Amino acid sequence: MRSVIFFFVAAVIVFIYGAINYYIGYRGWHSLGGSIPFLNRRVYWVVFWFLVVAYPAAQMVKRFLPDVIGRWLTITGAYWTAAMFYFLLIILAIDAVRMLDRFFGILPETIKANPHTPPVTGGVVLALVAGILIYGTFNALNPRITRYDLTIDKKAGSLEKLDIIMVSDIHLGSIIRTGRLQQLAEEADRRKPDLILLAGDIVDESMEPLEVDNMVRIFGKMQARYGKFAVPGNHEYISGHADDAFRYLEKAGFRVLRDEYEKVAGSFYIVGRDNTSHQAPRVKRKELSKLMKGVDRSLPVILLDHEPIDLENGRENGVDLQLSGHTHRGQLFPNHLITGRIYEQDWGLLQKGTLNLIVSTGYGTWGPPIRTGNKPEIVEITVRFP
Repeated sequence: MRSVIFFFVAAVIVFIYGAINYYIGYRGWHSLGGSIPFLNRRVYWVVFWFLVVAYPAAQMVKRFLPDVIGRWLTITGAYWTAAMFYFLLIILAIDAVRMLDRFFGILPETIKANPHTPPVTGGVVLALVAGILIYGTFNALNPRITRYDLTIDKKAGSLEKLDIIMVSDIHLGSIIRTGRLQQLAEEADRRKPDLILLAGDIVDESMEPLEVDNMVRIFGKMQARYGKFAVPGNHEYISGHADDAFRYLEKAGFRVLRDEYEKVAGSFYIVGRDNTSHQAPRVKRKELSKLMKGVDRSLPVILLDHEPIDLENGRENGVDLQLSGHTHRGQLFPNHLITGRIYEQDWGLLQKGTLNLIVSTGYGTWGPPIRTGNKPEIVEITVRFP
């Protein structure tokens, strides 16, 4: 029964994906096909459908392809998914205007009767989407430093403050390579933090041996006075290589907390929750109250949880600072309107009684290597104690 449901859902998804792309392709040909002399209909549709199937095809067959071919097929398809998203939004908006014009006559006759209107409109749409992709690529490659300064009203032994570097959602894999980590390592080295914390989705999928070696080497160069800690995200489990990913991180000197906690320097606690998601159905993470049994709540408690959920539960159990990621704040504008509805806080600082929540947009990208409407970030936090 479960397999029947799976195939039914998969068939529906494939149908919707194909229908959306056919709509985009049809409208594109209708606008530009007759105005570009060298553009042959057959060539147009062959190239178009190659772009459409590139990403899903790469995911299904890349294990049988040379790494360089699989990677570029993945990148090509990933860019198309972003282009498809914006083509769909813009074309729907144009067709909505055309529908309104049909009933209310809002467009001037000079525009509707002009034979150059379709190709000019198509050219503008094409240029606009290309511009969005170029900007989004540049934006994704240039993370910012986001700084927070907050106070936890608990004594932390002799400590007066902690300087923390927190990063989430790097998504190392076919698209985000370890070259991106070098910038992160350099930033961490300049800041000499007391803690380095990774809030999940560090690895997106399995990686080639050379990339694994580079990851371990670069992560290993990062130093922090009181240590380096990480928790799982959903993508470590999606990859099917979660244990390998955690082993790589531990080899690089990170303590991976999977429903565990550690008392640090006798002054504060780091609590790390395992990920809970439908991608990891066998993962049954502990109730927070059971996980924190034995934690001295009179000391500051920092919780790492990939997804910004269970906030009230955290506050009731004495968590002072929760650090999360996962949302990407939608990654592509205007998806932040959706993440803003799903999560109480999809980015930034939320103070909920004694609980402070900081949600990061993430350092890398998932799917298309593009960010529009928000920036990737390295989060720098100064926590002060009385």
